[in-house]
Amino acid sequence: MLLRLIRGGSMLEALVGVFSSIFVVFCTLPIHEFAHAVAADKLGDPTARRQGRLTLNPLAHLDLWGCLMILLVGYGYAKPVPFNMRNFKNPKGGMALVALAGPVSNLLMAFVFLIIYRICAVFLNNTDLAHVFCLFFFYAASINVSLAVFNLLPIPPLDGSRIAFALIPNQYYYKIMQYERYIMIALFVLMLTGALSLPLNFLSEALMRLLNALASLIVRGAV
Repeated sequence: MLLRLIRGGSMLEALVGVFSSIFVVFCTLPIHEFAHAVAADKLGDPTARRQGRLTLNPLAHLDLWGCLMILLVGYGYAKPVPFNMRNFKNPKGGMALVALAGPVSNLLMAFVFLIIYRICAVFLNNTDLAHVFCLFFFYAASINVSLAVFNLLPIPPLDGSRIAFALIPNQYYYKIMQYERYIMIALFVLMLTGALSLPLNFLSEALMRLLNALASLIVRGAV
């Protein structure tokens, strides 16, 4: 996010981008992990609750490298919420639902931010303050959409891997997870070099257009 704005945006856009990224890191990224913890707890696994992860406290969830990635490129992650799939009535189905809860929370937050963005555009009458508020909530929505798309990649330890691996035999899943740390390092390198930027940006922008159009329809209908 910040690298993109520095290359192609104004100083104001870069500053607003920094503040919206910090807002996402400390206020919405914990909601992503909290959603995982709530889903696991409701499905019968108390692991996250016992380890203090059933909370909105950002200090319980944040990962330094994942936060830096959000600030620099708009994609990142937090510390994965622990869970024991053996505690679910349907282990693989439960794992998939817990994994899906995080990205869904990001999309819901993005939709709310886009509604606020549209309301600011209508009621603040194109003032400088309106421009700042609109940028802030638009960037916050954009980062949340990017987080949802990024976390749905079928790559360990991202949420998409847990959804995808719910469909394959256990032995293959556990074998792949043995290399989770090395896969994450490779993913980090790919993100910083921009190798994944084109497909991720394409998917994120398409989803942003859809959510923005829906938010626009809601605000127009309300006013």
